[in-house]
Amino acid sequence: MNIIELLLTELKTESATTRKMLQRVPDGKFDYKPHEKSMSMGRLATHLAEVPGWIPMVLNTEELNFEEEKYEPRVIPTNAELVAFFEEELQKGEEALSKATEADLQKTWTMRSGDQIWSTSSKYEVIRMVFGQIIHHRAQLGYDLRLLDVPIPGSYGPSADEN
Repeated sequence: MNIIELLLTELKTESATTRKMLQRVPDGKFDYKPHEKSMSMGRLATHLAEVPGWIPMVLNTEELNFEEEKYEPRVIPTNAELVAFFEEELQKGEEALSKATEADLQKTWTMRSGDQIWSTSSKYEVIRMVFGQIIHHRAQLGYDLRLLDVPIPGSYGPSADEN
């Protein structure tokens, strides 16, 4: 198996778990925040849903400059729209990755704010960071759901809510 196939397999595996978690976000709780510094549940879940869409951005650009690319968070009001958005972003990520070559993954990608460089890594390393972001934000969402007594799906085995 080549590196593209391995990355696609990992994306599909992580996305299956992410989908289950997103499906648990209750309508009517999108404004819930466990702490004043936390994102609202809706903002966090929407951010988690958009992360697979970063893959084509990484593969098709050489950098992200926060001073030039203004980020406007999408507002999604319902679970059905949230899950549909995730599926759209996942499809974009899978398509871009399936068209990539190993040579593409070796190219350099930079994250910056104007002259301030936050990171410079291979596109492979950045895509692995994207996967890490999926896992990280999924865990945050699981914590928020737990505080609302929403049963949590298992990730790499059963959760405490599953037999």
